[in-house]
Amino acid sequence: MPDPATGQKTRLLMTRYSVSSDGTIALDSSTTFTVMLNPADFKHSFGISYDKQKKQGEPAADPKFSAVDAEKVNFSIVIDGTGAVPAEAGTTRQDVKAQLAQLNKVVYQYVGEKHEPPHVRLLWGTLIFFGRLESMTTNYTLFKPSGDPLRAKVDLGFVGAMSKKEAELVSNRSSPDLSHRVLVREGDTLPLLCHRIYGDSWYYLDVARFNRLVEFRNLKPGLELHFPPLE
Repeated sequence: MPDPATGQKTRLLMTRYSVSSDGTIALDSSTTFTVMLNPADFKHSFGISYDKQKKQGEPAADPKFSAVDAEKVNFSIVIDGTGAVPAEAGTTRQDVKAQLAQLNKVVYQYVGEKHEPPHVRLLWGTLIFFGRLESMTTNYTLFKPSGDPLRAKVDLGFVGAMSKKEAELVSNRSSPDLSHRVLVREGDTLPLLCHRIYGDSWYYLDVARFNRLVEFRNLKPGLELHFPPLE
């Protein structure tokens, strides 16, 4: 999909980020991976868990809300080392092994001081997803005579990550705004949307943090925003 500002086709970008104790994030622009070929499609799923237990003898029971499950994103990318796919301008072509090593560094290698998998932001068009790697499967499909891979297909699955504060907001079962989602339209601003929903535009910073928006002053039409319950 093209960048509206330049008309050039943008590529899916994966960037490591860290989360501070107050829930704010900081992108690590030195640890990124840009795909060679954008996914043909991606799956963005949401889930809700219910308590479905019923008493003995009951024919059926009304499922009781239990929890909001984490969002998930799944897609596949192709990594090519044959030279058939041109490298990005200003970059050096890398073989499949080097590209996979960089992908691993961004999404899989443990954060040393925390001894846990990294947080990763996915950015592509209207998709802005903050989470962690849940699964990665690499299928090598083409080889050099020496056995070195020339092409690989990588299936990736990410699970959404929320700070403790955001998780508390989402789990507020008594709120009528629990499932409030808004699709951004042309001309919408975050203060304006907050005024429509909360009656007060000053909640825009809280909503930006909840949606993990790095740039919230210029909202892209088609972006889906989540508005948490008020405390």
